[in-house]
Amino acid sequence: MEVAASSISRFSDVDEYGFKRSDNFDYRNYEQFMSGYLKTLTKRRMKWEAILQRNADLATIDSKLKRYIRKGIPGPFRADVWMKISGAAKLQQRSPTLYRNLLTAHYEKEICDSIIIDLPRTFPDNIHFDTKKERLFNILAAYAHHNRDVGYCQGLNYIAGLLLIVTDDEEKSFWLLKHIVENIVPQYHTKNMANLLRDLAVFKEMIIRRAPQVNRHIENLGLPYAVIASKWFICIFAEVLPVETVLRIWDCVFAEGYKIVFRVALALFLTHKTAILGCDDIAALANLFREKMMQDDIVTNCHSFTEAMFKIRLKRSELEALRTVCVGRNNT
Repeated sequence: MEVAASSISRFSDVDEYGFKRSDNFDYRNYEQFMSGYLKTLTKRRMKWEAILQRNADLATIDSKLKRYIRKGIPGPFRADVWMKISGAAKLQQRSPTLYRNLLTAHYEKEICDSIIIDLPRTFPDNIHFDTKKERLFNILAAYAHHNRDVGYCQGLNYIAGLLLIVTDDEEKSFWLLKHIVENIVPQYHTKNMANLLRDLAVFKEMIIRRAPQVNRHIENLGLPYAVIASKWFICIFAEVLPVETVLRIWDCVFAEGYKIVFRVALALFLTHKTAILGCDDIAALANLFREKMMQDDIVTNCHSFTEAMFKIRLKRSELEALRTVCVGRNNT
């Protein structure tokens, strides 16, 4: 009789954030990775405690702090550190009653209905999330009526939902969502999605420069970059990559900004180059990007994947130059 992998693993079939692991989850490789990573997390927590004692407000992100952030912010400190390094805490201090006032504002039925439709679709594989859906509605409705240019856009539910899981705080989640939508990826979630389309074109140009063979193969098979990567950019990889990997990415996003989004997208392509070139048809390629690539050992090992991200040569000047060239493009 075959024994389920989870029954012989010391790890549950539900992760520490409440997400059910998939039926084909590789417990053996995960256990091997975590045996070393848990020790690393313990040491890292002690170092962060010392950092926060010396520099409680984290006002300046110097090279040492940036290095520590890239290595991962310990879970118990994550919410407060995100608020400080992003600048969201200062914005909240300037408008301390904003969120509470938005909760008592008059809401438009059309916006509320759109949010309500998406609530059951948000993290249905999370065993705790049913108890958070009312709070998620509050965050999304408040933000939609605060920023009328964006309103509510699908994808924001995943960002706000994961923020709520991490912070367990509506107001912090609102301010971090506001920072992401308005400062990290502005005009990704507006009706015309102008900057999203531009940045997908930028990403394609970056693949052409770094992996022309991969780009030719994708174009020959006929899978558009918009199909491959739109959700990556819209959700900042939430509901795309394993949760711990997403949180490590978001640590860096809040500290370093939009450049990290491109680093992750590039790393996904470059670390899976052989697998992409091995796909013989569009269905196999779509399945690789949608399923196989997003749960394999490469992305599950958040530590080595983060290291791979930062080995990629990428300058802000290159990104900005490509953005200028790609404005208005919609051929990805």
